[in-house]
Amino acid sequence: MLSIPKSPPQRPQSSCPSSTSLSASDEDSSSVGEGDTSAWQLPADTEFLLRYELDEKVAELIKFLLLKYQTKEPITKAEMLNTVINEYENHFPMIFRKARDFIELIYGISMTEVDPSNHSYVFANTPNLMYEGVLSNDQGMPKTSLLILTLSVIFVRGNCTREEDIWEVLSSLGVYAGREHFIYGEPRKLITTDFVREEFLEYRQVPNSDPARYEFLWGPRAHTEITKRKVLEFLAKLNSVVPSSFPSWYKDTLADMEERAHAIIDAADAASAMASASSIVTSSSFSHPE
Repeated sequence: MLSIPKSPPQRPQSSCPSSTSLSASDEDSSSVGEGDTSAWQLPADTEFLLRYELDEKVAELIKFLLLKYQTKEPITKAEMLNTVINEYENHFPMIFRKARDFIELIYGISMTEVDPSNHSYVFANTPNLMYEGVLSNDQGMPKTSLLILTLSVIFVRGNCTREEDIWEVLSSLGVYAGREHFIYGEPRKLITTDFVREEFLEYRQVPNSDPARYEFLWGPRAHTEITKRKVLEFLAKLNSVVPSSFPSWYKDTLADMEERAHAIIDAADAASAMASASSIVTSSSFSHPE
């Protein structure tokens, strides 16, 4: 899962910062002093320990569900309880909801209950409903979630991200450059070629890097068709919080929305002025008889 690392992250110096998570911890990481590992240690707090253990169960259930998806087998609540949940049965509704939401957001896989009597579920490929119709491959398998993930990493790292940081995040999901993925296909081509060609991403060499290294930014279509607001909503849903729970990202999003609103107003004013000018010219041309 994309969550707080289990050990202090190592961040090499770079003009384009790195990221290994897409959680609220990214907002707070700047408050942790150098060499201070206490913030990453597990305190002897019962409530915190329970949350940690439940998060681990969510991660285990996600892996189990993905295996079931690959074998195209239906799955029952009893099977999930016996194989994964075990003594945490009382927390099953929350664990299942988080796991189901995660695989739908990240992989575009939905789960539908087909037999309420024994709580039996089947899987289906579905576009991320937040971005339905944005992008899909020739076979109709949605690739939108991979694009949104990439845009999210760029967004949370100050709108610029090194290529190696993109792959570090994706590798935590089992997505590796040059390796065929059971949902995304070959991800390197998608990210560095297809998304770039379609102007969702900008892919450029880091200035003065030798050997050459590369970084990503949002492309013009991402700014126009997806927007920071939608990505923040994605991150909030991924973390089961509201968008304002990420103060700096929320502020960035509000500024982006204001800028877009001004651009729309300016464009409307320009169009209105052109229409008025055209009307004057047209009426003038008919006011002088031959």
